Amino acid sequence: MFSLARLSVLPAIAAVLLGFSSPVFAKCGDSPGPGVDWSGCEKERLILRGKDLSGANLSRADLSKSDLSEAVFKGANLEETNLTRARLWEADFREASLTKLQGNRTDFSRANFEGSDLTKSEMPRATLTGANLKGVSLSKSEISRAILSEADLSDADLSYSDLGRANFADANLTNTNLTGAYTYLTRFEGVDLSTTTGLTQQQLDLACGDGSTMLPEGLTASAEWPCM
Repeated sequence: MFSLARLSVLPAIAAVLLGFSSPVFAKCGDSPGPGVDWSGCEKERLILRGKDLSGANLSRADLSKSDLSEAVFKGANLEETNLTRARLWEADFREASLTKLQGNRTDFSRANFEGSDLTKSEMPRATLTGANLKGVSLSKSEISRAILSEADLSDADLSYSDLGRANFADANLTNTNLTGAYTYLTRFEGVDLSTTTGLTQQQLDLACGDGSTMLPEGLTASAEWPCM
């Protein structure tokens, strides 16, 4: 049998253990602001329009279906963050880490991604209309059926990404790397592809273009253009 003295020690041990573990959970209750650590936290359906989250650690956090339009994520860590169906139009993602981001049906209209990293991100059916993706890495990303009309993708890396049925109407693809990209029914009507790199005839034959689509030297328009 335990003595009363031994039993009296148990609450003290429990307090010490809780003391070690409590910071792990307390961070999820911290108020939104620059440098906040919400890594791995469940934060879906928040309304944080225009909030400054510069330098925040949001890796693996669930921010799905939240209103984060015009929010500032400059230099933040959003690796593997769930932004599914969130509103992020005009958000500032400059110099942020967004690798393996989940953005299915997310609205990134006019968002600024300059200097960020979107490698292996998953953004099927996302809206990136007018977004600034200049020089950004989207290598090995899932961007099928996304809307990238009027987006600036100059010098961006789209190598080995899934661009199936994505819409690039009026997008800037100057010096964009399309090496190995999957382009089944990708919409390039009226787009200047003349300075892109890595583009092949096979990719063009899979894609959709028209008489105003400008091509790199040595490549020709598909006999199937314009697509039905």
